[in-house]
Amino acid sequence: MPERHQIAFYGKGGIDKSATKIVSGAEAVAMIRSGDTVAFSGFVGIGTPEAVICALEKRFLETGEPSNLTLVFAAAPGDGKDKGLNRLAHDGLVKRLIGGHFKPVPKLAKLAASGKCEIYNLPLGVISHLYREIAGRKPWLISKVGLGTFVDPRNSGGKMNSNTTEDLVEMVETHGEERLLYNAFPIDVVILRGTTADPSGNVTMEKEAATLDNLSLAMAAKAGGGIVILQVEGIAPAGSLHSRDIAIPGHLVDRVVVAQPEDHMQTYATHYSGAFSGEFRAPPDSAASMKLDERKIIARRCAFELRMGGVVNLGIGMPEGIAAVAAEEGIIDKITLTTESGTIGGTPQTGMDFGAAKNLESIIDQNQMFDLIDGGGLSFACLSFAQVDAQCNVNASRFGGILAGAGGFINISQNTRHVAFCGKFTDGGLRIEIRDGKLAILQEGRQAKFIKEVEQITFSGEIARETHQSVLYVTERCVFSLIPEGLELIEVAPGIDIERDILAHMEFRPIIRQPREMAAVIFADGPMNLDQLLLERLLSEGIEFDAERSTRPPAMG
Repeated sequence: MPERHQIAFYGKGGIDKSATKIVSGAEAVAMIRSGDTVAFSGFVGIGTPEAVICALEKRFLETGEPSNLTLVFAAAPGDGKDKGLNRLAHDGLVKRLIGGHFKPVPKLAKLAASGKCEIYNLPLGVISHLYREIAGRKPWLISKVGLGTFVDPRNSGGKMNSNTTEDLVEMVETHGEERLLYNAFPIDVVILRGTTADPSGNVTMEKEAATLDNLSLAMAAKAGGGIVILQVEGIAPAGSLHSRDIAIPGHLVDRVVVAQPEDHMQTYATHYSGAFSGEFRAPPDSAASMKLDERKIIARRCAFELRMGGVVNLGIGMPEGIAAVAAEEGIIDKITLTTESGTIGGTPQTGMDFGAAKNLESIIDQNQMFDLIDGGGLSFACLSFAQVDAQCNVNASRFGGILAGAGGFINISQNTRHVAFCGKFTDGGLRIEIRDGKLAILQEGRQAKFIKEVEQITFSGEIARETHQSVLYVTERCVFSLIPEGLELIEVAPGIDIERDILAHMEFRPIIRQPREMAAVIFADGPMNLDQLLLERLLSEGIEFDAERSTRPPAMG
């Protein structure tokens, strides 16, 4: 992609700041007052305004101001260690947290766990949509998302510690149906990130791996008379930016901070890849075969649920292996993979690149992605589970003293027609081996994951039954299905004894009728010829019709 404008990088004597909105990080954060509500862009490291966050931390440590801030974020801007909002986990700086995901910001989660601040965990998609409502001065967002989960006010209403008492979520009934009302709140400051700005504050995002909710957030701040601070990597001359490239108009921007390269990486793992931004297409990755272990067994079994032409979301962790299996089987181009951040197509990335996609087809705003998700636009989703209980509930947000947060899990799991939850059957030291196509348990995990009652409900089995959702629970040794009567054991791996290897490690007894053996090809080296299997399925299911729901089956998703 050719350069459309000349960029002048900020440096000593390079720009007359008196005639522009361009300031230092220290000057920008000086506008933030104690008690403000401050919202941040960022999806792990994508779009995270690191330089401005650093400046805010520096000001607090040197002056004690600003204090008692409310920090708001959808997908947590952090690296799971010290970067991003982890920098702001100081006593006195934070009064309240309202976030969608906390695993990337463990220092903030620890601060809340100690009772030193209030903390709310709301669904990522709800927060993303709330930004739009706040921008339009709407008093609330009404949604079915979160019903029956820990976000439901009949449970905790998203409150994560005893210090948190204000009700941000209410139960309402409209048109004869229960819904959740999420109260809007004013935002005093938003801190965002783009790529290039001009002296008037017009900002482009040509090198960003996702556009996130930047425009909605800027408008949300302005709706309440707040301020907007933008971090960029470079400055273009006045009038040189093409109007169609401008993602945030200058009249919405108060201050622009030019970051040093180390504080403006595209992700926390990658300084810059044009294949993430859509600048160019990179050669496809070689389809390196995964080791045939429990992760690959689970990924292979979940891959059987893919459909040609399907629109798919894969969660972080165990589900990531499905993309690797799809590549190995030569079907990665037969499905459309998406991420909550807004990428469509290509290959979603993992680790500190999570939220980016290589050789993507398009990028839409994060709130638009959740319109797609909430509207049933996904044909299949695979997400990790930490715990499953007798009521078919899933916990993926708070377990064993860890506050991971729901992230996009609630939106995705509640609104996708066909969902597979995946994970190891037990945790903590599990060792397996495959011998002659059969699975052997060499050492059992120390923690049971199928328990009487989950610590926190992130997915409601009751709601899923009411909506006739298709739900599987996939492990390395067996597969369960959600049915009206409860959790049914439907598949068992070759070599696995039901009593010894399954029931002995569950705190409840599932429904057992006639479980079949998991496909032998899952436990064999070499390709499974999944492309042929899915093609045969496409032909056999393509003319079916679901009379009860008046829809075609998920195969046509």
